[in-house]
Amino acid sequence: MADRLDQPREVRSSLLRRPRFSPDAFGRISESIARFMGTPRFLLWLTIFALAWLAWNSWGPSALRFDKAENGFTALTLMLSLQASYAAPLILLAQNRQDARDRVAAEQDRRRAERSLADTEFLAREMASLRIALGEVATRDFVRSELRNLMEEMEEARAASGAARGAPEPRPEGADQRAVEARGASDGSEGRGRRT
Repeated sequence: MADRLDQPREVRSSLLRRPRFSPDAFGRISESIARFMGTPRFLLWLTIFALAWLAWNSWGPSALRFDKAENGFTALTLMLSLQASYAAPLILLAQNRQDARDRVAAEQDRRRAERSLADTEFLAREMASLRIALGEVATRDFVRSELRNLMEEMEEARAASGAARGAPEPRPEGADQRAVEARGASDGSEGRGRRT
């Protein structure tokens, strides 16, 4: 015996070992039995067994009848009661194991939902920060307008420096483009004339 209460007792060796059952193995066996009892095959075999019992004890040789009809088939009633008394706890044990599995699955689903919610919130924050960052980035229209303004300032500066030196007035905006297009059209017509 232990001297102190916070220490476990010494293990006694006994001549006969107690059988130890694994709760998981017993649970698996009970689930398989409960699963079999819920099938049409079990109902069919139980019906065949009860009909054979009743037929033998009703019409079989009277010397070989073991459960008399006059006694109300007492042995059959006892056997079916015994089967039901074992079936009920086995079914309850199987249901308890299924409830435990359902609890674990629900907990895993809850954690998965929390993770996906956190990921969704993170992505929403990232999208918002990207929108804010893109608001500060120069767009194509902004760059075009800035280049157009620079071109106008350069044209004005060139016109001002040319007027100071007495140079001819610069062409209006878009004149260079129209000249290039006119030159391309005339080259095309000359090419067509040469081919003919």
